[in-house]
Amino acid sequence: MSDQDRTGKRELTSAELGFLAHVYRGELYRSTLWRTRLDTTTNWSVVTLGIALSISFSSPQASPIPLLLVGILIVLFLMLEARRYRYFNVWRARARWMERHMVAPMLSDGDLHLEHGWQQVLAEDYRHPSYHVSYWVAVGRRIRRNYFWILVIQTIAYLGKLLVHPTPLRSLGQLLDRAAVGPIPGLLVLGFGAFYCAGWGLFALWSRRNDRHRARQRSDSTGMG
Repeated sequence: MSDQDRTGKRELTSAELGFLAHVYRGELYRSTLWRTRLDTTTNWSVVTLGIALSISFSSPQASPIPLLLVGILIVLFLMLEARRYRYFNVWRARARWMERHMVAPMLSDGDLHLEHGWQQVLAEDYRHPSYHVSYWVAVGRRIRRNYFWILVIQTIAYLGKLLVHPTPLRSLGQLLDRAAVGPIPGLLVLGFGAFYCAGWGLFALWSRRNDRHRARQRSDSTGMG
């Protein structure tokens, strides 16, 4: 049984400390496993974009449409990765919480600072597990970390295809003709593309501001995540 000293600080037995060590190892393993799953969806996006680049630039007469269609797959992978990130963030937050309040104090002064109440936060998270970030916050973080650059490469490749194939561009009207997809006029296609890129860019900026706001709130509380 654990006891409690006069300062109200709860002392842990060696068995309890050993159990916490195993809990930490388990959370670290789960965060590592889900981190690997995040990398998998990013790899899928890179591979599909690479295939679209190979098809579109295989010859001057090849169509740029694969570079447009691959955007649908990239968004699908982004949605899947955001869902996986919410799971990953739970395990990462728990492991980081124990590192901050258990591992770091033990390494710095050889003691656990249980009087800070951090163990109650962790206990509640085990009793009532929930996501620490919303789905759209997760989407914004994945855009900022990985998918922004994938979307930039897709956009540059598409515009480059229109500019150089099948011959170097000579006029704006020629650009609109090349951008047309069947009955859809080129101006509409380019306008949708601009909205597509600007929308994800603004969403990433909103996500960054939201994360900073959340960080300022956490600095004055014991929130985890």
